[in-house]
Amino acid sequence: MIELALHILDISQNSLRAGASLVEISLIEDMINDRLTIIIKDNGCGMNASEVEKALDPFFTTKKVRRIGLGLPMLKQAALQTEGNFIIESEPGRGTLISAEFKHSHIDRQPTGDVAGAIVALILERPDVDILFTYRKDDYEYTLDTREIRETLESVPLNNMDVIGYIRDSIKEGMSSQPDQ
Repeated sequence: MIELALHILDISQNSLRAGASLVEISLIEDMINDRLTIIIKDNGCGMNASEVEKALDPFFTTKKVRRIGLGLPMLKQAALQTEGNFIIESEPGRGTLISAEFKHSHIDRQPTGDVAGAIVALILERPDVDILFTYRKDDYEYTLDTREIRETLESVPLNNMDVIGYIRDSIKEGMSSQPDQ
């Protein structure tokens, strides 16, 4: 994958396939400590220790359309090659947490990419699943919670194109309007 937003989309789609009703996505830029962290947490079916180990094997996948599963191994490699860290925690019936940390300024760190597009793609794929997206850069924080949007809209579905446009614009603005450092 050529950008971090594609990793976010891929891992979050795993959450959807695991039956999650809530996917929490955090993108944290800690400029003081030169770190960029992606955290994806879900309340899906979770995995046991053996399944977690298999999930990190590029030649294992639960998908029916292909025989290799590169998402988690590629994210782990991308993090580790940039002086970062990778954590996966999961428990059957309790969901999964994936954290990938990168050295922000590392020359090999992939660009962030179109995070708003990734979030919108998730909503279009499964408008019934709630997404909590948090972007943090040092002391600035932006949050988008589809539960709040759903409550405000009442009967208008999240995959309504006007709503999708609002969500995309809100995320883009939220990620670009932080105070300059």
